[in-house]
Amino acid sequence: MTNQAWLIYVILSGIFISCLITCNLIFLKFFSLDIPFLNLTFTQSVGLIAYPITFLITDIISEIYGQKKANYLILAGIISSIIVLGLVYIANTLPAAEFSKPEYQKVDNETFSLVFGQFGIAMAASLFTFLVCQLVDIQIFHFWKRKTKGKYLWLRNNFSTIFSQLIDTFLILFLLMMLSPEKGLENWSDIWVLFTNGFLFKILIALIDTPIIYICVFYLRKKFKLKLGEELK
Repeated sequence: MTNQAWLIYVILSGIFISCLITCNLIFLKFFSLDIPFLNLTFTQSVGLIAYPITFLITDIISEIYGQKKANYLILAGIISSIIVLGLVYIANTLPAAEFSKPEYQKVDNETFSLVFGQFGIAMAASLFTFLVCQLVDIQIFHFWKRKTKGKYLWLRNNFSTIFSQLIDTFLILFLLMMLSPEKGLENWSDIWVLFTNGFLFKILIALIDTPIIYICVFYLRKKFKLKLGEELK
């Protein structure tokens, strides 16, 4: 690959990893939005905001750089997340200084633990789910790419994302409910609301990002003089 191709790969990888780490740090906060014209209250984790971007990036890299580079990206994301969680764990175990208090506009032990200390089983479930679903997404994407001989990008983009997101939405909620009921996810009605809202949101995002991936892929194919279905070597 050329230096420009590597630079774009590194930039896309940086966006991917930053979104992934952000999702894992903030996903334990939930929000609700009323949608009057649908008579619906949308409830979901704030981690959902950045999560679909990771699947958009993997599909772009899968299409232009190939399956192996996409798998490398997933591995880099998992390693980066583990390192960040390890650093957060160390920071959480260190005792706060005497002056590190809210009244001095600092953060004490209790506040830090409330915000950053809620990983453990929940974070492990999140990373495991992410790894499984990203690998499924990449496998399905390239299966349909081979079947369609590089045509119908919209088909493999949406089919791979929707199917993997169905697994993701179910698996993360199931693991959190089974392994960590003390986090407040033992109520089946709450689980169903989070599942339906999350999955519908991800389907909508998959449809919305279709023109985005077409624009990105068209630009990269033109820039690197790639034929339909061709990948950088």
